[in-house]
Amino acid sequence: MTAADERITVLVNGLHAKSGGGVTYLANLVPRLAARPDLDLHLLVGADHAARVPAENLTLHTLDGASGFWRLLWREQAAVPRLARRIGARVTFSPANFGPFLAPGGVIVLRNALQVGMVERRPGKVAYWLLLTLATGLALATCRRAIAVSDYARRALGGGLLGFARGKVRVVPHGVADLFSPGDPPPPRGDFVLAVSDIYVQKNFPALVRAIAPVLRARPGLELRIAGRALDPGHMAALRSLVAARGLADRVRFLGHVAPADLVDLYRTCRLFVFPSLVETFGNPLVEAMACGAPIAASRAAAMPEVLGDAAAFFDPRSEADMGAVLEALLDDDARRADLSARALARARDFSWDATAEATARVIREAAGAF
Repeated sequence: MTAADERITVLVNGLHAKSGGGVTYLANLVPRLAARPDLDLHLLVGADHAARVPAENLTLHTLDGASGFWRLLWREQAAVPRLARRIGARVTFSPANFGPFLAPGGVIVLRNALQVGMVERRPGKVAYWLLLTLATGLALATCRRAIAVSDYARRALGGGLLGFARGKVRVVPHGVADLFSPGDPPPPRGDFVLAVSDIYVQKNFPALVRAIAPVLRARPGLELRIAGRALDPGHMAALRSLVAARGLADRVRFLGHVAPADLVDLYRTCRLFVFPSLVETFGNPLVEAMACGAPIAASRAAAMPEVLGDAAAFFDPRSEADMGAVLEALLDDDARRADLSARALARARDFSWDATAEATARVIREAAGAF
């Protein structure tokens, strides 16, 4: 058997994939890696998440009591290396900014934007992002390879944080599931602006509410719908108070978590999709919206221009006047929205979970020393 034919035992550390993009990444990537004949895949998740993860063609392991960020952070440092050595893993793949520092053949994924710490003002949250920055730095120093989900993430994390780690970093974008499509035939567009994201400070929803308020008042039938979990209760409460203070309680709808099939319908029927985030290393909703043919307005910041290319109208996310002007202009221009929709569909073809899995497998083999 040649090195290229050798079957490599890989432990996927899925302990931190609990919501948002982390779950999307795991759900789409793991089945594709598990189906490869050159990989013997093992997946470790918290016991309370075991029923929700793909488990075909792999060996599933669970960790009891893996809840709470700080508790989990310490437990995985011992539990994951112990399991990796017991199963003979040559690579430990942690799809988070960091993983257990002593696990064999470490591969991490640079996907959490550490710049969120610069957006936060609350001391407890700032401390969390400082610790995450430290953990990412240690992980980059000790891992064999790192995957950046965009060139922005590579420059911001792999380059800016630890210059000596640049040679370890490979850029592998996320893909998009076949479920996200324009429909045949595409349904008519509704009278609402859609935003999709877990609700947290860097997502910039307060600025969106302030920017869109005069736009909504000028269009009595128009709504803003926000789909996503409220990950930060304090921030969510402040956002609801802002909506009420602007007199928009009946014009801004918080949908909470939306199942993928229902999310497809929202992308297909929104008048406009808006992504106001300040900090993002990739943004799964962007490729989902593009694949459904939604006309898109997005921040000219972080990874958004890289992901979207010419398939969006961009605004300054720190200028509510600019954001509002771009939204208003697009809502008044049917031809421009139709053009953006066509550009979105074309751009979406550049993203594929099969391609993501193939590139990830190459990085895993590099980390195992197979090449």
